[in-house]
Amino acid sequence: MKHLQTIYHLHPAASDRVQQRLAVRGIVARGRELLLLYTGRYDDFSLPGGGVEADEDHTLALARELAEETGARDVDILRPFGLIDEFRPPRGDYDVLHMLSYCYVCRIADTLAAPQMEDYEIRNRMEVRWLDVDAAIAHNEAVIQRCDAGMGLSIVRETALLKLIASALDNGEL
Repeated sequence: MKHLQTIYHLHPAASDRVQQRLAVRGIVARGRELLLLYTGRYDDFSLPGGGVEADEDHTLALARELAEETGARDVDILRPFGLIDEFRPPRGDYDVLHMLSYCYVCRIADTLAAPQMEDYEIRNRMEVRWLDVDAAIAHNEAVIQRCDAGMGLSIVRETALLKLIASALDNGEL
């Protein structure tokens, strides 16, 4: 898969214990509108997707995540879009989290079922929204500019992805 970007929230040292996490993210477009998640806790927009379980195929993981988070059905992966990797602060018994986000262009059924979000997603006030990619970028950039204390780190990755998607849409590549 094409490498899109590496994001450093911190630079790992050679002696750091690095935990790797694999994730899949789905790009579902209707013209310039994207199927996105709005997270009230962080006031940001992101692509639907999430962690790949041990020995889980990306196709199955993405179908599962899209169904859980958005209610998407009949998920068809059309092609890979690219990979973003990022180095993040630890959330466990390690020094650095190395997050690998594999992004795929997808097609789904015309109607969404009810999402089956996890408890933390409900607590974070996540909502499914169709939104113009440029509006999502502008919103996330305004949040980044304000540097709110509660801002999550994923907004950097998601905004970079949204810009790459907008460029692909502009060039007729999506």
